[in-house]
Amino acid sequence: MPAPPNIRPSAGEADPARGRESAYSYTIHINATLVIAPSEAQRLSAGRSRAARPVRRALPWLIGALLLASIGLPTVAGVPLASNAPEVGYAHPTAASKSVTENLTVNLTDRPSFSPQFLAVPAGSSLSLHLTNVGQFDHSFTLCKTSGARIPAGATPADVYRFFAANGSLANVSLAGGGVGWANLTFNVSQGFDSFEFASVVPYQFQAEMWGLLNITSTAAGLLLSENTTNSLAFVPNVLSASPTHFPVDLDVLVTNQGSFGHTFTMAPQSNVTLLSTNYTSYFAAHAPLVSQNVPALPGGTVWANFTVAAPGVYEYICEVSGHFANGMYGFLYVGVPVPLPPPPPSTAIVGGWVLVGSAILLGVGVVVAAMTALAGRFPRSARPPEGHG
Repeated sequence: MPAPPNIRPSAGEADPARGRESAYSYTIHINATLVIAPSEAQRLSAGRSRAARPVRRALPWLIGALLLASIGLPTVAGVPLASNAPEVGYAHPTAASKSVTENLTVNLTDRPSFSPQFLAVPAGSSLSLHLTNVGQFDHSFTLCKTSGARIPAGATPADVYRFFAANGSLANVSLAGGGVGWANLTFNVSQGFDSFEFASVVPYQFQAEMWGLLNITSTAAGLLLSENTTNSLAFVPNVLSASPTHFPVDLDVLVTNQGSFGHTFTMAPQSNVTLLSTNYTSYFAAHAPLVSQNVPALPGGTVWANFTVAAPGVYEYICEVSGHFANGMYGFLYVGVPVPLPPPPPSTAIVGGWVLVGSAILLGVGVVVAAMTALAGRFPRSARPPEGHG
């Protein structure tokens, strides 16, 4: 009679599926009455074991996160906060003028007067003055040596003599009627913007307005700056800085439109004056701007704003197009004064200490958990014999 399909070959017979001798058949050699169903406690224990597997799978990720946090927190804490320093446009020198030789003629008249009354000579130049007395009376050409010194308006003839005795003279030429003479002078570059008074010391001729001024124009390099206007109603940069070596100083600002809106570049004539959107119109009506240029309303449009600053200080510039200044289109020009440094970022010294302590704790927890996990995996629980099998 053939064996039932669920009965394996008996002991000693070859097992075709495994290629070895099979053990005793479970269904044949174990009494079915002794096979007891698992108890409720065993089923709950097995369920807990199966439910714990996801936690054990997530445990390496938890350990990795703890270790990463312990390393990353000190790194992030050590990164300084971003500075809110404004963008600054710095000036650079333009080309300086070359020295020249000047030849000027000054006529002394019986009016009495000098013609011309005001002379201008570039600094660093040599000056040859051709003096001609075109009248019949005696006159003199006496040039003060001290820049900026002025003969008082109500000075007497004796006061005029005392003025030149105290301040010295660069030239003193006396001419009779019809006479001619020369005064040869040299002015170095450092004398740019100096001004020297000349007069006739013949009694009462100064009192009759026979005086004049010789002004030295600067050949020193001016300063060049760049500014941009945008459709976001802002100057970029909105802080300009110039550090001249002398005053007055010529400044040339190239203003370029990066957008398509029209703007103006309008500079306040006074330093350390804060303009408001509610008062700038009346302010410029009372104080003419140093410069006010219309910026072309097209991308890439440029205009030069050329002006002279007489003294160091902070000068505000704005856009006068309606609504632009009120929306923040203004900037500041620092001339001969440093641009203030931005405030330092908040200190992280105290926070950094706590971060380091917390990182050490996290690192310690990670190491302990890792060690416990390794030990638990190395010593697994011993299997209990199934209950009910005697």
